[in-house]
Amino acid sequence: MIKTFLILINFVNLLYSSQQIIFVVSDDMNSSKAKLECYDGNKKVHDTMSVNIGKNGLGWGLGEVEFSQKTNKLLKYEGDKKAPIGIFKLTHIFGYKKDNNFKMPYLFASEKLICVDDSESKHYNQIIQNNGDEKSFEYMRRDDHQYELGVVVEHNKNAQKDRGSCIFIHVEKSQDSPTVGCTAMSLGEIKKISSWLDAQKNPILIQIPKSSANEVLKIYPQLRDSKLLD
Repeated sequence: MIKTFLILINFVNLLYSSQQIIFVVSDDMNSSKAKLECYDGNKKVHDTMSVNIGKNGLGWGLGEVEFSQKTNKLLKYEGDKKAPIGIFKLTHIFGYKKDNNFKMPYLFASEKLICVDDSESKHYNQIIQNNGDEKSFEYMRRDDHQYELGVVVEHNKNAQKDRGSCIFIHVEKSQDSPTVGCTAMSLGEIKKISSWLDAQKNPILIQIPKSSANEVLKIYPQLRDSKLLD
């Protein structure tokens, strides 16, 4: 009873503190395509966007709320090419330009900035300056445009071993190219979202298959008019 009560308190706190919502919904767990809407409170802003998600669809991630439908065989793991299901804080914007006027903390993607995906490392799932000691990582400044501008998704913030790392919203490789676990869209669309995000409004990503709609609506009833749930 106490645990349930505390969970309900956390739900209410999350509901009223998270004023900006990026809402991503796929048709099912196996789809590599989804639709995205942005909300400021209960008001939809921007047009609905088509986005690419994981090549192997979705897996239950580690976010702010634990969904009741979670089953072990469908969890998100390192290297599974699945995008995480859940409710996640959005913590930083990153990009190739040094100067910015975003309303979010900004990470300049220098040639030494990396995200560590080695689950044995003490820096697992962290964005750090390359010290030459990491065995497995990805550069935040790539030879392509995919990280030209992006948003850090706080998935697996406690760095549980093998549960997935380096989850971002970033620029798509091409219009129909799935990701290895992130959520991707056109550069123009991500510029629009990045300019809108405001750290003072506690922005979050809610990413689900349609089958989880009822559970999300219990926590965020302001999404009940979303066309993504039709």
